[in-house]
Amino acid sequence: MCISDSDILFIYIRAPLNNTGIILTNFQGNVLNWVTAGSCGFKGARKATPFAAQTVVDIFRTKTIDPREKCREIHLYISGIGPGRETALRGLKKLEKITVIRDITPLPHNGCRPPKKRRT
Repeated sequence: MCISDSDILFIYIRAPLNNTGIILTNFQGNVLNWVTAGSCGFKGARKATPFAAQTVVDIFRTKTIDPREKCREIHLYISGIGPGRETALRGLKKLEKITVIRDITPLPHNGCRPPKKRRT
């Protein structure tokens, strides 16, 4: 394991149903860089496409070359069930320093209580 805090970076992939975003943070949780489909120029329903996610990954990789070269480990966390999730994961798997890939999508254990039955 790394002793220095500057050796570890965290990449969070957020893939809700209508957008895709990638956030790069350091060990303390400070955001170093971020890219979303909206910041790449996509609007409306086109933000929630695999093509938009691939564009987000490409721009993210070019914007974060310097911090990625200085670190020794990258932890990758994925959240959401959107259509850009798998495309973003495939694009970021090519990074050579990734040591942890973890899914942090919140799942309900039993969900909310259903409404009462309608009286007839």
